[in-house]
Amino acid sequence: MIFQSKPPLAERMRPSKLEELVGQPHLTGSGGIIRKAIQSGNIPSMVLWGPPGTGKTTLANIIAHEVKKPFYTLSAISSGVKDIREVIDRARQSGKSILFIDEIHRFNKSQQDALLGAVEKGIVTLIGATTENPSFEVNSALLSRCQVYTLNPLAVDDLLLLVNKAMSKDEELKKRTINLKAHTALFQLSGGDARKVLNLLELIVDAVPDPVIITDELATQVAQKKIAVYDKSGEQHYDIISAFIKSIRGSDPNAAIYYLARMVEGGEDVKFIARRMVILASEDIGNANPNALVLATSTFQAVDVIGYPEARIILAQCAAYLACSPKSNASYMAIEDAIRVVNETGDLPVPLSIRNTPAKLMKELGYGKGYKYAHHFEGNFANMEFLPEQLSGTKLYEPGNNPREEELRKYLRGLWKEKYGY
Repeated sequence: MIFQSKPPLAERMRPSKLEELVGQPHLTGSGGIIRKAIQSGNIPSMVLWGPPGTGKTTLANIIAHEVKKPFYTLSAISSGVKDIREVIDRARQSGKSILFIDEIHRFNKSQQDALLGAVEKGIVTLIGATTENPSFEVNSALLSRCQVYTLNPLAVDDLLLLVNKAMSKDEELKKRTINLKAHTALFQLSGGDARKVLNLLELIVDAVPDPVIITDELATQVAQKKIAVYDKSGEQHYDIISAFIKSIRGSDPNAAIYYLARMVEGGEDVKFIARRMVILASEDIGNANPNALVLATSTFQAVDVIGYPEARIILAQCAAYLACSPKSNASYMAIEDAIRVVNETGDLPVPLSIRNTPAKLMKELGYGKGYKYAHHFEGNFANMEFLPEQLSGTKLYEPGNNPREEELRKYLRGLWKEKYGY
């Protein structure tokens, strides 16, 4: 006798209609761009970018179901150029079709190039799913033919709705007596991932007899016992990279190297690790040690050429250096504050004195009038206004408390003490 195991809860609860989808209201809610596209029947080629469990695959299936077009699916992990061409040939015969490619960031350039003609001619409408920034991982020619839609981690209310729907509608869970007494740990462990929260719910229900009273303690206990099974499909990806980055930020090279080893042994993309270190070198170290960004950038370039297994040594050198470096997020905070100011104040006029003056008429209108060329003044500094008038005196960059940036603070204080209060 052959026993067939039941599909996981997350698969049993996968929605097939747009109305059943939880989360992503900016895309699928009333007025959402994807909802409008489905209603019009005019589906553009697109790349769905977001963390695991946010609905990328589900949304692709719903789109195909709603518009009633032939639907083909490939996994970038196991498919090659031959598979792509076979699907394109079938699409030519069956008419305009939708091709869904999961983890499209894993396709190399030649595989992505094989899609270009079919996408451009409309033989297939491409829907790619990726957890990685498509600007880095999808070649520009293909990306220019696609819309990029970002999916967000599910909010607590979304997760609660999913859990309640599962307990009330899933035939297997309806056989059990379940009381969701607390959900904080359940949701924290899921990290906004619909698949994680549903599969963890099922693990909890399977782990204890009736009545199943779900508490934070029970959720944590079950997750710790089952985490290897729970994450066997690679969903620890985000947990480990988070621990890696936070260990470097926390100046612990031992923890950083440990989590690096976890990623290396797990076969993590070498460029993914290196790219995160480039970002960290600027976001968390910045001008406290400008060499950090130089080394991280060199690391990215080196591992892209070297590859595994030797790339692990280069990654370890960089991780140790970044962890041992002084830290500052001053530049990160400065740009965040500046973006906030821009959003609050809009397009303020640039002072006439520092506007571009390519034409005679502009000069006659006062463009460039009063500009002081810094190198004509002592110390290569001319005290003048550079910000829009409404923002005069607004300090956005505050150097960090470390030796390197204290030098910058001292320099700025000598120039701008009265204006910016350094």
